[in-house]
Amino acid sequence: MSFSLLPTMRTRELTDLTPEFLYKKDIRLLMMDFDNTIVPYTTNTPTRKMLQWLEMISEYDIQLCVVSNSKKDRVEKFCEEYGIDCITHAGKPGTKGIKACLYQYGVQEDYAALVGDQIYTDVLGANRAGVRSILVKSIRNHTIWLAARHVLELPFIFFARKRRIHL
Repeated sequence: MSFSLLPTMRTRELTDLTPEFLYKKDIRLLMMDFDNTIVPYTTNTPTRKMLQWLEMISEYDIQLCVVSNSKKDRVEKFCEEYGIDCITHAGKPGTKGIKACLYQYGVQEDYAALVGDQIYTDVLGANRAGVRSILVKSIRNHTIWLAARHVLELPFIFFARKRRIHL
């Protein structure tokens, strides 16, 4: 269990992760944060680009699961509508939800990654659970608290600059 605030990889957005890239990195289970990773906090409607990405990924042998700390039913409704499994109340940066997802899919840590927009929950939780962490830029920091959190993450983003994925 590693206590690291540095992501294994970083990229601009979730849709940058191509099936070819995921295969090359031996990622067969991609766990995804929900808010500000798939959709903004303020909506449940994905962009056309996100819908196309979800459809494209579904054609490959890569499992997708939303692993979210949210306690709201909007995550479950979204996942049901778009045919994605989900684990809510995940407790990130704890490992409970991530470990439950690995168990549910029967996937070892070496073949899994968690992608999210927050260092203090998504990256730290993934690193503690022994899966690869992929940091993406928040879709929208619509409150002062989200913007402030981002400022606190900047040193870690700086130190992880060489981990940027070049696709």
